[in-house]
Amino acid sequence: MGTTYSITLPRLPDDFGKPQLQQEIDARLARVNREMSTYEDDSTISRFNRNDTTDWVAVSPEFVEVTRVALELSRLSGGAYDITVAPLVELWGFGTVDRLDDRVPSDAEIGLALEKTSYRRLELRGSPPAIRKLSPDLTIDLSSIAKGYGVDVLADYLESLGLEDFLVEIGGELRARGLSHRGDRWRIAVERPVAGERSMQRTIEIDGQGVATSGDYRNYFERNGIRYSHIIDASTGKPITHSLASVTVLADTAMRADGWATMLLLLGEEAGYELARRQEIAAYFIVSQAPGFTTRETAKFTRLTSGTQVSGRL
Repeated sequence: MGTTYSITLPRLPDDFGKPQLQQEIDARLARVNREMSTYEDDSTISRFNRNDTTDWVAVSPEFVEVTRVALELSRLSGGAYDITVAPLVELWGFGTVDRLDDRVPSDAEIGLALEKTSYRRLELRGSPPAIRKLSPDLTIDLSSIAKGYGVDVLADYLESLGLEDFLVEIGGELRARGLSHRGDRWRIAVERPVAGERSMQRTIEIDGQGVATSGDYRNYFERNGIRYSHIIDASTGKPITHSLASVTVLADTAMRADGWATMLLLLGEEAGYELARRQEIAAYFIVSQAPGFTTRETAKFTRLTSGTQVSGRL
C-alpha cells in the first residue's frame, strides 16, 4: 500500500504473543496487496489492468464488493469520483511513475486521457464473482478505498479473536472499538490542513466507527503560482480548484469512510456538504478561507462525536 500501519491493543488476545499476532496481521495485509495493489505486478488488479479483452475475469468476492462500493460512490458523485481515473493521475504526474517535472498537461492530452476513463465501462458479476471491461484499454485503481478495506480486514480479525478494545490504522485511515488504555473512548486528532505543518484542528472521540480523512495539502505541485492537487476530478480531467481543504468521514466501515472522504473532497464545500447531508453521512469539512479556515459538520457527525474540540501541535 506504500504506507505504514499501526495497531493499538490495551491487552493482547489470550494465547497470543506479539510476534505471532504480527505474523497473522502481516499475512492478511499481504493478501489485500495481492489483490488490490497496483504496485505489485502480479496482483489481481494489475493483471486485470493488463488484460486487453472485454472478457469476464474471475476475482474474489471481496474484490467485487470493494469495487461495487466504489462504483456506487461514482454514481452518487456524478462521475467526479471514478476508480478508472488512473490515466489522468499518471498524466498529471501523481501516479506510479515518478514525476520528472511540474508540467501542466494540455487540454488535448487531458481529452485523450479522458477517453480511457469512465466507471460506466466497468461491469461486475456476483456469482461467480468476476469483473470485466467494456473497453479493452480501461484500467482501475482502488487506492482511494483499499486502505480502508485493509483496516476493516484487520479489525474484523481482531474481533474474531474476541478483542473488544482496539485501534487499527493504515496510512491515516482507521477503525476503533471499545476503550483505550486510559479506560475511555478512543481520541482521534483531525489534522489542520496546512502543508509542512503537523497540528490539530480538533479531536473527536469514537467507538465502533471507521474514520478517514482526505485532503489536498500534502501531495501537490505548483506552477506559475497555481497549486495543482493530486485529487483529480474525473468528470473534468483536472485537479480540484475549490476551497475545500479536507474532509473527515465516520462510517460503519473504514472502507466506506475512505471512499466517502475522497468523493466529498472532490465535490467541494457546497455540493459535498449537501450530498453528505442528504445521504446522512457523518462528515466534517475544513474550508480554506483567508487568513485561516472555517469548518462545518453534518448533523450525524455531531451526533456520533463527543464534541470535544482541542487544537495544538501534533
